[in-house]
Amino acid sequence: MHSPALRNSILHNLTSFSDKRIPTDTGLTRAAVALVVSRHSNNDDPCIYLTLRSNKLRKHAGQYALPGGKLDHEESPQQAALRELAEELGITLNDESVLGLLDDFQSRSGFSITPVVLWNPSTQILQPNPDEVARCFEIPLEELLDDDLADHANNSLQQVFSISPKSVGTSVYSPTAAIIYQFAEVALRGKHTRVNDYEQPEFAWR
Repeated sequence: MHSPALRNSILHNLTSFSDKRIPTDTGLTRAAVALVVSRHSNNDDPCIYLTLRSNKLRKHAGQYALPGGKLDHEESPQQAALRELAEELGITLNDESVLGLLDDFQSRSGFSITPVVLWNPSTQILQPNPDEVARCFEIPLEELLDDDLADHANNSLQQVFSISPKSVGTSVYSPTAAIIYQFAEVALRGKHTRVNDYEQPEFAWR
């Protein structure tokens, strides 16, 4: 259930995850994505948002992604995640919604991505920006705790890593898959799982 108890549990797990890997001076473009723990629009179950990017976009068109984008000048990852969430999905949150950060993920397309975990306390109506978002999925957190979410037999560190949320109905690849998987492991399960070495498909390199 989307409740204060869930919020406190996620906050505790992220606070305990004190040795975050945040590379500096990598030469990569800084970016941030939002993992927004929200109430599902159809029930009281907690979920996160995943978007299918519009084919109109210049980069990563038609790919699955978390709401986010590159940092503006002197903008923090938290500020960027909140701004991009409002721009892409029409969900407006403030600094108090920030629960914590996961490891920065260095993508092959030239970005150092900071995942920002946010708590959405209200039921705001999704208003996807059609110029950026072709579709928005609400993935229940229980799906992220499914032991079959990632097929580790076929996702070694040398192979492309993917997850298959049932509500999406297809495979989602890294870096998005790796970031969501770390969210499930760290924020939901309380583990200290690392994912930055999981490989990305060639179509995501561009």
